[in-house]
Amino acid sequence: MDLAHERYEELERKILAANSSADAARIRAAFEYANDHHGPQLRKSGEPYIIHPIAVAEIINELELDQDSIVAALLHDCIEDTDSTHDEIARLFGAQVADLVEGVTKLTRMQYTSREDEQMENLRKMFMAMAKDVRVILIKLCDRLHNMRTLQYQSDHKQKEKALETMEVYAPIAHRLGMQKIKWELEDLSLEYLDPVGFHDVQQELDNITSLHAGFLDNMQTHIEERLAEEGVRCKVYGRLKHIYSIYRKMYSQSKTLNEIFDLYAFRVIVEDIPSCYNVLGCIHDMFKPVLGRFKDYIGTPKPNGYQSLHTTVVGRDGIPFEVQIRTWDMHQTAEYGVAAHWKYKQGLANQRLGTERDFEWVRKLLESQQDTDPDEFVRTLRVDLFADEVFVFTPNGDVKSLPAGATPIDFAYAIHSAIGNSMTGARVNGRIVTFETPLKNGDIVEIITSKSAKGPSRDWMKICKSNEARNKIRQWFKKERREENIATGRAMFESELKHVGLTLSSITANSELLDILLRRVRFGALDELYAAIGYGGLSAQKAAGRMKEEMTRLGRLERQRAEQEAMQASVAAGETVYPSTPKDSILTPRRSNSGIIVEGLDNCMVKFSKCCTPVPGDPVVGFITKGYGVSIHRQDCPNADPARRKPEEEGRWVKVAWADNAVGESGYRTSIEISAKDRDGLALDVAMALSTVKVKVNNLSARSQPDGYATIYLELAVRDQKELAGVINKLSQIPGVFLVKRAGG
Repeated sequence: MDLAHERYEELERKILAANSSADAARIRAAFEYANDHHGPQLRKSGEPYIIHPIAVAEIINELELDQDSIVAALLHDCIEDTDSTHDEIARLFGAQVADLVEGVTKLTRMQYTSREDEQMENLRKMFMAMAKDVRVILIKLCDRLHNMRTLQYQSDHKQKEKALETMEVYAPIAHRLGMQKIKWELEDLSLEYLDPVGFHDVQQELDNITSLHAGFLDNMQTHIEERLAEEGVRCKVYGRLKHIYSIYRKMYSQSKTLNEIFDLYAFRVIVEDIPSCYNVLGCIHDMFKPVLGRFKDYIGTPKPNGYQSLHTTVVGRDGIPFEVQIRTWDMHQTAEYGVAAHWKYKQGLANQRLGTERDFEWVRKLLESQQDTDPDEFVRTLRVDLFADEVFVFTPNGDVKSLPAGATPIDFAYAIHSAIGNSMTGARVNGRIVTFETPLKNGDIVEIITSKSAKGPSRDWMKICKSNEARNKIRQWFKKERREENIATGRAMFESELKHVGLTLSSITANSELLDILLRRVRFGALDELYAAIGYGGLSAQKAAGRMKEEMTRLGRLERQRAEQEAMQASVAAGETVYPSTPKDSILTPRRSNSGIIVEGLDNCMVKFSKCCTPVPGDPVVGFITKGYGVSIHRQDCPNADPARRKPEEEGRWVKVAWADNAVGESGYRTSIEISAKDRDGLALDVAMALSTVKVKVNNLSARSQPDGYATIYLELAVRDQKELAGVINKLSQIPGVFLVKRAGG
């Protein structure tokens, strides 16, 4: 028996052990179908590809999902990677299975202008399928979990890419669905590839501490069990260490050591009913000293994902703090498996459509809030929509509203209804008038003051609010009510940004064919549509101008290449000898120079390095003869050196330059770096620490927080060459929360 059939036989035994009435013949037929269609395909590990669908089906079975889910797991890559079709799968295994497989399948056959476009459309498609049937996302999570377990066989680049996407999208989805067990494993697996040094540091510290506190978990568990037995409480008690990523996040985001983390150890007490939960809480507080401000009642106020439990942090006799979580067995099932806990074989699908229940209303809201969003914004704001940090506030009637951490009265008003937000004129929190910018805290009672004569929201509100739901509703109001104003505002903003990238409005509108190409690049059919989108906030003017600049540069290169080919063909046709042209920016014969630069074969020219792009040795460079300041050195990819922007009368002032043999020196060359990251405490300190480890001179460091929870850090450094700079960028990219490090300018 081959490996594939051995693994399948093991899977079938597990399925029948969990449910003896399962239709083994149907499940085996799905395996044989998938095995035949994947055929000789191999995974990166060298195993037959079918091993992956079998592993996903095993995880699905562990979650105790229904039989259709297991069949769909075995078939989940057939449409994407083989010649299998939706119709064929529907005919053989049923329409529901075919829809599940189609929902998990990526849009691989479509062409996209960027990776962000592709990622956005795949995620949007997945969420739309999930809104109809939540099992789509359950299968996708199991698929991603197995891929992360076998990520060691991928390239370094692929490992980072998949780990980042898992951390930013799939782990938060697992959290939002209440599937904590899968969420924790996804986070730990992702961290191991995103920051291997930090991961292993935490792992090592945990090993050291647990060896010092050997027996603590066992002794404390026994102590709690004995006391609760005396009280007549029937329960199950067990202790554990927090998972690595949760410790890592607290250590780095709050600048704490492992000894300063209160809930490093956690105990769970699982009882039979809710009154017993509060009885156990009283016993725990009688046994140990509770830590003030560390008690949370998620039974009285459940989390939006259905999570219920009592949490308290106490200090034991040895002075070691630990957390105790108290819940019923039903709560425990929901906490571990979330929505998957609702699925049992005996339930099946029958007439249930979990995607239409109120529990999953957030999926539809997520889709609605992303309708007019461009790809970068969609992927970025998705993290906010799915992020774990929340505050719970109350309406005057006592209804609970869950909002993102840092939410304001504006977020609260739009969470109630669009009409409330649009007519809002003020707010009271706990009976006191507050400003619109006031951050709400857990337990606040919020009342919104409205007026029929209100003129609608302000554009500034989009900078104040924290939830994407509120931001989208404000954007929709401006889109509907202020079209003419949006067009005028958007045009002014767009023209201003065009000037920053060296273009004019007339340069892109002079040729209708060119304009059509440029508008397609930003996904609009007419200029007024583009202006309106910029005006109401659907697209940033900076992004629109930048993309048009990229497209014009690309078109300019194509045009120059075409002209050169036509000229060469004409010369050949005329019988002339054609010599390959030497580009103006070609590398010159290296020599030594006091300035580190050779200009047109001269080694003693006065040069200066331009501040707009800050070139360093190793960068392809070009020179421009200035008046009175010698030759200004630019990187070849600098916008100011772009051939398409050069003035005809200045063409002769552009000269060939190259780095000299002695360009790489100890004193270094000044250059600039821009870092984009999730804003958090200690971010600038982490950047400074990273720079100290690579031992480069820092001339300037400045940080600026953005209203949307992100931060931008600007650095001026002195580096010896491009290789050293690449090392610095690589080190900075490994800092938790950093998602982009690039050179400023150019």
